[in-house]
Amino acid sequence: MSVQTFFPTRIYAAPLQRQPWKPFNDRLLRECLQLAEDDGAGQRWSAKSYPGGYTSYGSVSRMQQLSPTFAKLEKLLNRHVAKYAAALEFDLTNRPLVMTDCWVNIMPQHVTHSLHLHPLSTISGTYYVQVPRGSPGLKFEDPRLERFMAAPPRKADCAPESRSWVTMPAAAGSLLLFESWLRHEVIANPVARDRISISFNYSWF
Repeated sequence: MSVQTFFPTRIYAAPLQRQPWKPFNDRLLRECLQLAEDDGAGQRWSAKSYPGGYTSYGSVSRMQQLSPTFAKLEKLLNRHVAKYAAALEFDLTNRPLVMTDCWVNIMPQHVTHSLHLHPLSTISGTYYVQVPRGSPGLKFEDPRLERFMAAPPRKADCAPESRSWVTMPAAAGSLLLFESWLRHEVIANPVARDRISISFNYSWF
């Protein structure tokens, strides 16, 4: 008898670029902080929908079209998205994946980002601009979880691919890509410094 694996959930993790990566990251950091200071509409949206933190998701969500620095980020991300799409064996012969959204997230101490997915998108991801030591990674949920019903608990030392939740670590200069239907969250930031990231979506239609 053999046991085979089907229906895998693939998550892509990589540095955005090889050394030297910090000068470009510093430019992104300055623009993220300036946007958070100037974006009154985003501040008001965040007060209602992202308490304690800041996100430009509800105000300035296409940064790649507004900033040359973010346009360069899009070009760098395109290479990684192409590699990830190849690993997923997507057939993109007649239609490419295109970045549709790109926004800034600033998570101060005690702020959380609850479980969610990215509807109407194909591939989503996060680039980490500033990640203080001890701040949380990105937690993913097994998409089959609601169908487990009478399944017993997993062993405490089970393999990562058998767990119901997996947290991918965050580090400045790195990125994560995942299919947009995969639910994920960020637990409360326990440290006093801000965790800053840039999120984005790519769509095929």
